[in-house]
Amino acid sequence: MPAAEVYDRTEIERIQAWRSDELRRAGYTAEEAALIAARHDIDLHRAVELIGQGCTPDIALRILL
Repeated sequence: MPAAEVYDRTEIERIQAWRSDELRRAGYTAEEAALIAARHDIDLHRAVELIGQGCTPDIALRILL
């Protein structure tokens, strides 16, 4: 496996971990946060904003997914 692929995978994992941490701080469960964090087509700020506007994580997931 080329070194660039290893670096890219590691970088992606770090980004997903950071996204997951931010989502957990906003109020999502670990499972919900992991699901959203893995989806790079979902805007992290929007996901956090929905919780801040009073959505429950269940409703926010329905909107986002």
